[in-house]
Amino acid sequence: MDSQKNNRLLPTSLILILIGASFFCGIYVGDQKNSDTFNPSASGIKDANSPFPTGVEFAPFWRAWAEIDKKFITSSTSTEEKIDNQARVWGAIQGMVASLGDPYTVFLPPTESKIFKSDIKGNFGGVGLEVGVRDNLLTVISPLKNTPAGRSIIKTGDIILKIDDGSTEKLSVDEAVGLIRGEVGTKVKLDILRQNNATTTENFVVTLTRATIDIPTIETEFRSDGIFVIRLFSFSETSSNLFREALRNFVRTGSSKLILDLRGNPGGYLEAAVNMASWFLPPGAVVVQEDYKNDEENVIHRSKGFDIFDEKLKMVILIDGGSASASEILAGALREQNIATLIGTDSFGKGSVQELIEFTSNTSLKITIAQWLTPNGNSISAGGLKPDIEVKPAEKNPGPDNDLQMKAAVEFLLKK
Repeated sequence: MDSQKNNRLLPTSLILILIGASFFCGIYVGDQKNSDTFNPSASGIKDANSPFPTGVEFAPFWRAWAEIDKKFITSSTSTEEKIDNQARVWGAIQGMVASLGDPYTVFLPPTESKIFKSDIKGNFGGVGLEVGVRDNLLTVISPLKNTPAGRSIIKTGDIILKIDDGSTEKLSVDEAVGLIRGEVGTKVKLDILRQNNATTTENFVVTLTRATIDIPTIETEFRSDGIFVIRLFSFSETSSNLFREALRNFVRTGSSKLILDLRGNPGGYLEAAVNMASWFLPPGAVVVQEDYKNDEENVIHRSKGFDIFDEKLKMVILIDGGSASASEILAGALREQNIATLIGTDSFGKGSVQELIEFTSNTSLKITIAQWLTPNGNSISAGGLKPDIEVKPAEKNPGPDNDLQMKAAVEFLLKK
């Protein structure tokens, strides 16, 4: 199926950015808008007249409901409080969704749903931190440049154990975002675990002051050795045009050597990744596939065929553990289409697609429905992208003056 589905939200980075506005990972908007109707046949129920799926014991659920009605009193006060039955329903659905064990599949009750879908820029602040769940641990994908997190000691790969003294052990990404985000000027405390090497770890606490975050997009540099560098920080709505202008400046230099730095880039809009890949690929070349693992045909996103470069182009893409989603789509496509060499460390491995279903008029369900696959059919989620040339960052004195990965990319291009 060589077309995008209807009602598609373009953002592809599921890693939520803890700022005034968020990017969401490969999300579709479902067709069940503002509907409370239950469809038994669509829920695996053989008998449409039966209220329950066959082979599932629901009696314990209703017994628990009845016991609560009969016996529960709150332990926090002596005053009897009325039980919110609707909140119990939302909680039951949240528990059912949590049992799937997928941090990107989550049920959003009214308050959380409103925050998720609203444009909160100017009303809420953040710390400039992208997070995801890896091995059931809340993990830092990347701190954004020139933000409270970016100016702190937090690094890609750090594990967030607590948020304001509350454990993150069972939190979804959305729940973590809700806790870290807040009013501009307020503070949030993060307990961090860092794996320094195979045998040593360290724990420390970082307190950050929330701020309104301006998302950096792109920087360019034409080096004295004739190499042009594009540093892309996000796949935002404006990224495609800014990338096109950067490539125009690259062409004007007369250079044939290009470094695209996607380190710490958590992704963003799918369309931006497809547009960027199209500058290097002929019409119809596969950029990325969506694999539904069932009877549905894969959705294939193809190059628009801008294809302005010839075989003289020598290109390196820098990746690391902070390169996720749309970054992995672009890097994977250009590597497998023999355009670029990947240098750095393994990417994050965020390759799932979510659908956003408006469950009722004020609640929603975000559910994983597919996986991103590279042009050759490799899963982006399966450990992320492996670089062609692995170069780890400097353990001591990391920074622009001691950027081992950039130095390796420069040396590689100067030898070609």
